[in-house]
Parts: sequence; structure tokens; C-alpha cells
Amino acid sequence: MNADLSRSHPAGRGDDPLLPLAERELPAGRHQFHKERLMAQIRQDLRTDGAGDRGTAAAPATVAAPAAVVRNPFLRRAVLVPAAAFVLAGALAAGFLVHVEGGGADGPGSTIATGPAMTTAIGAANAQGTPQLLDRISLAAASTSASAGAAGGTRVRPDQFVYVGSRTATTYVKTVGHKSTLVSEELHMRHQWNSPDGLKGWLIEPGNTGPGGITLEGKNEKGETPTPYLNAPSYDYLAGLPTDPGVLLHKIYEETRGMGRTPDQEAFTTIGDLLRASLPPAELTAALYKAAARIPGVVTVDDAVDAAGRHGIAVARLDETSGQREEWIFDRGTLAYLGERTVQVQGVSGEEGLIKPGTVVSTTAVMTRAVVDRVKEIPASAG
Repeated sequence: MNADLSRSHPAGRGDDPLLPLAERELPAGRHQFHKERLMAQIRQDLRTDGAGDRGTAAAPATVAAPAAVVRNPFLRRAVLVPAAAFVLAGALAAGFLVHVEGGGADGPGSTIATGPAMTTAIGAANAQGTPQLLDRISLAAASTSASAGAAGGTRVRPDQFVYVGSRTATTYVKTVGHKSTLVSEELHMRHQWNSPDGLKGWLIEPGNTGPGGITLEGKNEKGETPTPYLNAPSYDYLAGLPTDPGVLLHKIYEETRGMGRTPDQEAFTTIGDLLRASLPPAELTAALYKAAARIPGVVTVDDAVDAAGRHGIAVARLDETSGQREEWIFDRGTLAYLGERTVQVQGVSGEEGLIKPGTVVSTTAVMTRAVVDRVKEIPASAG
């Protein structure tokens, strides 16, 4: 589960951009997901949508993040907003707009340095053997289910929390005056904790939260206790999903109907969100990989690199509308999940077409997934 506040905007839906984030989809660009310098990109995304187009600790530790600079929730796709975080979503979105209007994004107190845009060699893609690879990945995930990174063997008590620590960064268009340039965030750590029912949690991430982080607990904009669902799940919700790959994939298609640019791409991205930003039970993890093998257009990429610099083999799918390829990266030897990135591989996108082939639009490396006893506790295995 994750609170990056950044889901893609469904194609062809003319949603009111002022609706609460819990009730609408946000423009694509993924990762989700930032400041005054990004307003030009946001305007472009909204226009596109209107046209119909997410240190080593020897013992449990409490962490703190640098000073807050509210990030643009429009730039990064798909890391899931937990069921209890809808009020937070609206607050961060509002805070972002206030911050942008104040013109303070690049001023004192900024914690996310920007530099040249991240780029990569575009790996060759091949559809042959991809279903077999996903079957092997599924078996590997099931066989290592007792480890924290495999999401799985240990049950989560109601009084515990699921911790996900990841290294991440996003590329975006920075506009100063009339000049736009492509820049990338500094790679940084993101720490998230969620209770198994999804009603309590905590987030610490430079650029999204203050030094001590922010709670993910609260009611939705209607004053109601939110109910977990596929795109805002809890651990308990995930534990109740079907583990038959065909039934699971049918449910994903049904519940994401009308979202994204195409049903197949949305299904692939939804599965990617669950694999990256949550801790699915072992049986569900295996089923998700087998379900992904049934999505048309899924390919294997011979080499990809996650946000921690780890090379691996990738399972990917090209969004033919944007020209961006979403890549799930796995260790070449163990087939363990490493992370995910989105790469521009065809055409151009972004304001003024600045995002060109070879640009890494977003990147994430999942460093630690574990069950802990309290928020702000970093497991000894982290780092």
C-alpha cells in the first residue's frame, strides 16, 4: 500500500480537476509523482486528458525526514493510496497548489535536489518466452514466501504494521519563466507503514511530508470510514482476493473498467502497483504473476536497472499511447522482485516534447518489506 497520490487519469474521462483525489484519477506520467516548476506539465496533462487521451539499522529505529517540500501529485502513476489516506490526499494536493502559488518550490528549504534527467539504454524486448518466465517468477515467489521481500509467509497481527521501504525518483519538466527543461529528482528513500486493515499508517518521504512524516489515518472527504478496494487496498483486503489467476485477472479488468488508456495497460499497471507498493500474501503474489502472463502485449526486456543500481531481467508492457514502457525488474539469478521503472521508448511526451526515448520517467527499488510492531520502526533487515 502506498500514498503517492498518483494514479493515471483514465482515457476519455472529463473529470473535474477540482474533485477530491479520492474520487478521480490523476493525469498520467508516473511511480507516481512536484512544485511551481511543474505547473506547465500539469496543464499539459490536464489538456491531454480533456482531449480524451505511486542507512542500515542494527535494531528497530525511529526515522525522520528532511524539511517538507510538497510534491506534485500529478507526475507519477500508480502507487496506491491506502483506504485511510483520502483526507491526506486532498490535503497534500491542496498544499501543493498553495505551495506552487507561493512560488517557493526552488527556494530555501527544498529537500529534493534536481539535476539532469535520468536516462538509460533502451533494452531489447521480446515476447517469446515471457509466459514461461512469469511462471518461473511465480514459482520462485512461492518458494521464498517466508522471506520479508517475498511478501509473504508470516501473518500480520491486527496490532502490527506492514513496512515498505523503497528508493525512488521521478523525471519531470521544470519551467522557469518561459524556459522549460527536463530534470530528475534526487534518488531518495520513502518509508511507509500501514496497519493490516488499512485504517492506520504513516508516511515519511522528502518532498511529500514534514520531518516527522504524516499520518495516513482519517476518514474520507464525506466523513466516512473508507472501505479498501483494488486500487486502495489493505493487507486484509489483499488476503481476501482470489488466487486463481483467471478469476483474479477478470476481477482486475472489471474493477478497472474505464480507467487508464487501454484495459490491458491498466490491468498490467494495476498488478505492478500491487507488486511494488504493497505486501501481498504469498499465494496472491504468485497468482498476480500468472495473471500478468495472460495480458496481451507483455514482453521480456533483456536488461533493466532499478533505482538502487541493480541490473536484472524485466517483464514489461508498452503503453502505445504515451510511448512509455513499464518494466518490472527481477534478479536474473533468483528471480526475486527488485523494483520497477518507466522508460520512454517511442516518440516523445511531456510539455514541449522534452521527454525523449531513453528517458527514465520514474524509477523505484523496493529495499525492504517487513512486518513491524509500530509506525516509524525500521526493521533490522533494512539497509
